[in-house]
Amino acid sequence: MSLADIDRSRVPVHIACVMDGNGRWANIRGLPRTEGHAAGEAALLDAVEGALEIGVKWLTMFAFSTENWRRPVDEVRYLMNFNEGLLLRRRDELHEKGVRIRFSGRRDWRVPKRVIRRMDESAALTASNKRMTLTMAFNYGGRAEIVDAVKSIVADRVPIDKVDERTIRSRLYYPDMPDPDLVIRTSGEYRISNFLLWELAYSELVFMDVLWPDFRRSHLYEAVAEYQRRERRFGGVRQQ
Repeated sequence: MSLADIDRSRVPVHIACVMDGNGRWANIRGLPRTEGHAAGEAALLDAVEGALEIGVKWLTMFAFSTENWRRPVDEVRYLMNFNEGLLLRRRDELHEKGVRIRFSGRRDWRVPKRVIRRMDESAALTASNKRMTLTMAFNYGGRAEIVDAVKSIVADRVPIDKVDERTIRSRLYYPDMPDPDLVIRTSGEYRISNFLLWELAYSELVFMDVLWPDFRRSHLYEAVAEYQRRERRFGGVRQQ
């Protein structure tokens, strides 16, 4: 799939991606699971480049879930160090490309303070960029986000008759983030895995067999082309 196959007038405003299959990619090659995560960096950067190329304004990547803490301690430690290193290696490059970097998720005691510091530095460095917003969902869970939104409503003593969808949305991690038009999941799994549960109510879902480290912008274009073949009705019917 190439750039020529994309209708540039109907590109999704917001694409979200579950980057799945790093461990299996490594296992197939007889490598430690951590090597799969390392190989996924090239896929991430090529996906970002592809999104920029076709004019995507918002790109959200599922980097580390609230459930990923259950993985082996060595793998979790590696992922913390890897994500810190990724920011140090790539944030200047992304800044030069006009990408705003943000992080969505809980900033609790489990996330090392040095990683939070790198996240804050990257967000501050790129805060004024407008070409695209790259949101890394880190220590993120869709249910956790909704729980945190409800806690905020309770803490603010919002009257029950004032609680509606707008009230909840205003307390999500990033209320200004538009709902994803397209959600891509790699590795042949057909699950959303607690990702953006509130936001993807009417997202188009595309599941791909490719393992994340092998994902390239051509796969992104393939998913966008599939999105463009679909008719989005948002619960309504097409006018005859």
